[in-house]
Amino acid sequence: MSLAAARERLLALPTVRLGELPTPIDTAWRLRDAIGMGGKLVVKRDDALPFGFGGNKVRKLTLVAAAARADGCDTLVTCGGVQSNHCRATAAAAAALGMHCHIVANGERPAHPTGNARLVQLLGAEITYVADRTDRNPTMARVAAELQAAGRRPHVIPLGASTPLGALGLALGIGELVTQGIVPDTIVAATSSGGTQAGLIAGCALFEVPTRIVGISADDPVAEIRRVVLEICGGIEALLGLPTGALGAAERFEADAGFFGDGYGIPTPASQEAQALAARTEALFTDHWYTAKALSGLIAYGRAGRFRDGQTTMFWHTGGQVGLLA
Repeated sequence: MSLAAARERLLALPTVRLGELPTPIDTAWRLRDAIGMGGKLVVKRDDALPFGFGGNKVRKLTLVAAAARADGCDTLVTCGGVQSNHCRATAAAAAALGMHCHIVANGERPAHPTGNARLVQLLGAEITYVADRTDRNPTMARVAAELQAAGRRPHVIPLGASTPLGALGLALGIGELVTQGIVPDTIVAATSSGGTQAGLIAGCALFEVPTRIVGISADDPVAEIRRVVLEICGGIEALLGLPTGALGAAERFEADAGFFGDGYGIPTPASQEAQALAARTEALFTDHWYTAKALSGLIAYGRAGRFRDGQTTMFWHTGGQVGLLA
């Protein structure tokens, strides 16, 4: 199958409507000047997606929730940290579609839920707390089995909806850029569970644009992110009927693990500076440790002269501003 035929298959996949697309693209002149970087800086505003407080996870769920509903499922089961943006978006999707939601959250039950934890509670999701990240998958399997035994039809969504189908939500996002009339030279985005980066890479191949995708790790080493991204891209190729390697993911992959500091959920001085700089120059809000770390990577690259005059660099804002209120 050709890339053009695979692109048509992508565009024909069933989706559910969760908010309005496309999301805006803002030119960030003041932030660019404050960084001292060359070229033009634009921001893809998935933080402004008007559903459930937005974010890139909503894009994934438009496809994943559609597949679950088509299979006759009535409950979405997923996992994440107590302040997970993905869990909040999944609970919002379930509520909007008249489905139940069960969250497996690693961490302690908050005495007074704030931020995403409060929103998940308001959305009516059931929550099971586990001590460690390694407990999440087995607990999701147990919860799904219990729900099935009780007569429910659960659909288990892996961490971050980072599956081949979920990642295609970001591939569609690249198609969205094309319709908006902008093809940046470079896109910088946060990467962790791999779905967003895999989707952006796949989208560039499927829509035949030469954009470079740079993933800034929020927690994992580059070798692990590469393994996951290539695995998801392989799944996308199988899903769309493409031969192995057709997306060129191995050649397109690029990630940097130099900005996550002491790990996920822990701010760094650079992420705190990036957060404040974006707010004070563009009234642009990021979380403390995920999107802000990706932005800190972009800032460091800009200051080092890695973006040249005549080029357009895009920061893909994946959301997470709810974390400011946690």
